[in-house]
Amino acid sequence: MSDALPTQDAVDAHVAAFARELAAAPSLNDAKSLRDRYLGRKNSIVAAWMQLIGSAPADQKKHIGQYANALKVAIEARWTAYDEAAQNAAPAGGVDVTLPGRQPRLGHRHPLTVVRDRMEEIFTRMGFAIVEGPEIEDEWHCFDALNMPAEHPARDMQDTLYLASPMPPIAGDPESLVRTMLRTHTSAMQIRYMQAHQPPIRIVVPGRVYRRDDLDLTHTPMFSQMEGLVVGEGISLADLKGTLLAFARDMFGEQSRLRFRPSFFPYTEPSAEVDISCWSCNGAGCSMCKKSGWIEILGCGMVHPAVFEAVGYDPEKYTGFAWGIGIERVAILRYQVEDIRLFYENDLRFLEQFPS
Repeated sequence: MSDALPTQDAVDAHVAAFARELAAAPSLNDAKSLRDRYLGRKNSIVAAWMQLIGSAPADQKKHIGQYANALKVAIEARWTAYDEAAQNAAPAGGVDVTLPGRQPRLGHRHPLTVVRDRMEEIFTRMGFAIVEGPEIEDEWHCFDALNMPAEHPARDMQDTLYLASPMPPIAGDPESLVRTMLRTHTSAMQIRYMQAHQPPIRIVVPGRVYRRDDLDLTHTPMFSQMEGLVVGEGISLADLKGTLLAFARDMFGEQSRLRFRPSFFPYTEPSAEVDISCWSCNGAGCSMCKKSGWIEILGCGMVHPAVFEAVGYDPEKYTGFAWGIGIERVAILRYQVEDIRLFYENDLRFLEQFPS
């Protein structure tokens, strides 16, 4: 563009040129580009004329402004007429095939899937096999074989989602009926696996589990767990602690520390709740860890001898350890999500925040 001072002849010439090019524009998209060349905020003819005002002689500033405004008004008038004509000519609901196409939105893995895959990858490198099992279980596999007597609170109807239809009668006892339920933990698959395999065993069992919980910030009737089981000769509590520490440092960072607190689970003895050092404050105390420096992450313990007896293992020969960890729990801690319900609402604004 020339820095020569605008004149009325220049205004007329530009308006005529705009009208010719607009009439010859092959598409609406090309017409919009032409309009921007004359009226755009940057690098347009009108913008260039307006910039001349600052360096022009004082007696010319007013005239330059008038010519620039006259050019703008004339171009806008012709553009409005062209745009209205184009809209009237287009059929109702029609598509302008000359416009650039819309880029399709690509999906990506759900954050819970990302966390589960990461956990499986860590344990696979440690030599664990990934095992899955049925979500509908019977009482023996889900409770009895795991050393939970009939009066145990976990078997109460308030916690367990029993199904209306029982399983077929047990072979040889046609009058027997086996009550079924949606599994409350993936530990049931540990029993099934031990029934079918002899030690040594090293498995993790991921999958959905179900409980009669109210839906709130930290609870949901359906969630995901990953159980782990190691069985062999000479397996000790030190092996359990070393395995979980290696997992925590791989999942949450090399600075991670674990704290084991005595607890009770009917299928392990001794049992422990495990806390991980808060990575947000490195154990100093913050709002995330409620000023304690620690965050509860899982439960674990040495397999109870009664569980080995239920599957036909010799508890004098074999020992083992097991743990259970919520996949949602890891995702909440890893991504600092405050409401577990967000993982299940399919809100793209939430889901798109996570790496795939």
